[in-house]
Amino acid sequence: MKHIFRLIIVALALVSLPLCAVPQTAPQDTATGGGNYKIYDASGQPATLDQVVAAMMQHDAIFIGEIHNDPTAHQLELQLLQRAHDRLAIEPDKSNARALVLSLEMFERDVQSVLDEYLAGLIQERHFLAASRPWNNYQTDYRPLVEFARTHAVPVVAANAPERYVNRVGRLGRDALKPLPPLALSWLAPFPYGAASPAYAAKFNAVMSGGGMGPHGNPFLLDAQALRDATMAYSIAEELKRQKHPLVLHVNGGFHSEGRLGTPEQLRALRPQTRVLVLAILPAQPDGATDAKQLAGRGDFVFVTESAASGRF
Repeated sequence: MKHIFRLIIVALALVSLPLCAVPQTAPQDTATGGGNYKIYDASGQPATLDQVVAAMMQHDAIFIGEIHNDPTAHQLELQLLQRAHDRLAIEPDKSNARALVLSLEMFERDVQSVLDEYLAGLIQERHFLAASRPWNNYQTDYRPLVEFARTHAVPVVAANAPERYVNRVGRLGRDALKPLPPLALSWLAPFPYGAASPAYAAKFNAVMSGGGMGPHGNPFLLDAQALRDATMAYSIAEELKRQKHPLVLHVNGGFHSEGRLGTPEQLRALRPQTRVLVLAILPAQPDGATDAKQLAGRGDFVFVTESAASGRF
C-alpha cells in the first residue's frame, strides 16, 4: 500500500518527497465546506470554519495534520493562517497582543538562518531555495504559506530534524547520534529525546506491518520517527518560550499529530502547560462516504476533503 511505503521512506529518509499536486479552486467557507471539504468536531458533529478559528484563538499550539499531496489541505492551511492573522490583528487588547508563528515540518532546523534571511528580505528567493532544500511540491503547496508570512512579518520555524540524522538513527539506532558534534546536536531535540508512547508505537507498528508486508524487522524505525516528532515538538516549545504569548500554527503530516499522538505528546512532555489543538485533514473515502463516528478522536476538528490524495506521513 502506498501509505505504508511512504512511512518507510520518511522514517529512513531514503527517498524523495511527493510530487507536486495540482491546485484546485479555493475551498468555500460554509458549514459543510462548500463542496471541497466538510468539517466535523471531536464528537463527529458538523462544524464550521468559524468554529475552528474561534477554537484556535483559545490555544497555544495548533497542529494541522495534512496528507502531503492533498491540494485542498494546502489551501485550507493558507486560509487558517490568514484567518488567524486577521483575528489577532483586530484583538482589542493591544497590551496583551499575541504573536502569530508559522511552524513547518517541511524545513529542517539547520536551514533556519537561511529561512530567516529570506523572510527579512536579505537574500533573493533563488538563493533561499538553493540553500534550504525545499520539498518537491514547495512551489505549489508551501510557498503560499511562506510568502504570506514574509509579507505580513510572521516568523516561520524550520521545525524538523535534518534528514541525514533521521537516516542515521533509522540505520544505526538513537545512540548513533552521540558522536555528532555540538552544532549538529543543536539541530535536534536534546538527547536523550523522548521515546514513542505505547499507543503511538502500537499505531506505528500496525501500519508498518499492514498491507501483507509482515513485520518490518527494523528495530530502529520507530526511534527515527520519534526523532522527527521530538525535534518538531522541541522547535515549537522553544518558540513558545521565545515569543510573548504566541499562537503557533504547525503544519505536519497527519500521522505526526493525529489523535494527539506523536508530536503533540512530545510537546506535552517538554511543556505540559501548552494548550494544544489538533486539526486533522483527511481525504474522503473512494466511494465518497463519510462515517462521522469513525472520525471521533482523530482530531479536535477533522476536515474531510474531496481531493484524490494518498499517503499520510
